Amino acid sequence: MQTQSKNLYDVVIAGAGPVGLFLACELRLAGLSVLVLEQAQDPHAALKQLPFGLRGLSIPTTEAFHRRGLLDEIVAAQRAKSGAIRSAAHWMQQARRPAGHFAGIQFFQDDIDAAQWSWRLPTPADAGVAVDLDTLESVLAVRACSLGVDIRRGFGVNAIAASDDDVTVQAAGETFCGRWLVGCDGGRSTVRKSCGFDFVGTDPEFTGYSIEVELADAEKLNPGRNYTPTGMYTYAPSGTIAMVDFDGGAFHRTAPIRIEHLQGVLRRVSCTDATITGLRLAATWTDRARQASSYRKGRVLLAGDAAHTHSPLGGQGLNLGLGDAMNLGWKLAATVRGHAPDRLLDTYSRERHPVGAQILDWSRAQVAIMRPTPSARALQAIVRDLIATRDGATYFAERVRGVSLRHDLGGRHLLVGRSVPDFELADGTTTGDRLRAEKGLLLDFDTRAPLGALASGWADRIAYVAGEPRDRLGLSAVLVRPDGFVAWAGDGASDHEEAAEAAFRWFGEPTARRTP
Repeated sequence: MQTQSKNLYDVVIAGAGPVGLFLACELRLAGLSVLVLEQAQDPHAALKQLPFGLRGLSIPTTEAFHRRGLLDEIVAAQRAKSGAIRSAAHWMQQARRPAGHFAGIQFFQDDIDAAQWSWRLPTPADAGVAVDLDTLESVLAVRACSLGVDIRRGFGVNAIAASDDDVTVQAAGETFCGRWLVGCDGGRSTVRKSCGFDFVGTDPEFTGYSIEVELADAEKLNPGRNYTPTGMYTYAPSGTIAMVDFDGGAFHRTAPIRIEHLQGVLRRVSCTDATITGLRLAATWTDRARQASSYRKGRVLLAGDAAHTHSPLGGQGLNLGLGDAMNLGWKLAATVRGHAPDRLLDTYSRERHPVGAQILDWSRAQVAIMRPTPSARALQAIVRDLIATRDGATYFAERVRGVSLRHDLGGRHLLVGRSVPDFELADGTTTGDRLRAEKGLLLDFDTRAPLGALASGWADRIAYVAGEPRDRLGLSAVLVRPDGFVAWAGDGASDHEEAAEAAFRWFGEPTARRTP
């Protein structure tokens, strides 16, 4: 690679999708210099807009946005399109309020027993949020620019050279250098391929189609989701169709998408003779499920679809990637700033890889009961019965909404590794409010002097908050990481020594012990 005079950024991010932009915001909150390189010149692609760009945000995602002061902005931007979103989502026309689905089998809000989630408290992030990708990216781009992120569009990464000290990137004929490079450049990631990451998993069973068409006889298609002896299709009048053809993924990106081909697939999958007379938009996708064996190789890291890819069934991919960004941001920032404990950055892959593997299996399980076979249909009937029960709906809601997410951090308390409850603190603020500055929190509900003294040693990285909350859930104190996950929890049986050990583990040495 040719080199030339270039600026050195703390972090270069490949990809200006939601994951790359959110990660850039996290890094800038910590004061790092960040460059985002994006191949597309125009961010407003048709597939990011309604109807196909519609996504539901999981609770870990809405919590992350709430903790960074972004949730209200996203909700306001979404509300401006609420009518369009309602018309784009066929499931919003139902009498009962849908709460999610598994392979198209819906469960409903009034069947969910949220009382089973004893580790949670009410939070603004509990409200369901549906947003199109175009709106979400626009909000994140505005926030990133306001924080000082350097975004270059029309700069697709085409060459990478990594050393022990930095990473040099070539894009659009220019050369850039960063101390670290993060690939957020999608399922066909140039960063992942160029840097030799293993990407393993399972091959596709179907080609999925998202199309906007004109129909001569729309009445022949049933609105909503439909399973047939040959596949599955979802139809929203007057011409929005998603369909799945179990062809082993043979047509995905292998030939131009023409009306004649779509006509054949629609008739085969819908078991009708519906006729397409015009094509406005078409894209294909598959259920290929692959994951990088590790999300880090030296000074190069992966996040989002660059690290894991699977079918869009259930809308888990966006949320999974945004969770990667929230987990990685503070750890990479602490590493760059020089106060991270040993191997902190390695915990990114160790924590997020199992979460990604679980989502890939969740996707595979949905495909298994969607197959047009008698055995799959029999299994589907059993899942329908289970999902209609209170315990069943609660279980599926836990998984789909991300309520059950827990990183294995090794703590003895059931709250360790989970998202911190949104405690209402003595001054009227909440833990969500207190996490806006991307610092850790030590919540001391009993106002014990040893914990206050402990927190002072990490005052540049941990905010100390003392006082009785409205509901303490039986806890005496909680140490929270900057991403909002609990690093340690005390219930009266623990002393400040355990809190100190957790602070050392996640925040490094206290300031007083560090060499100036």
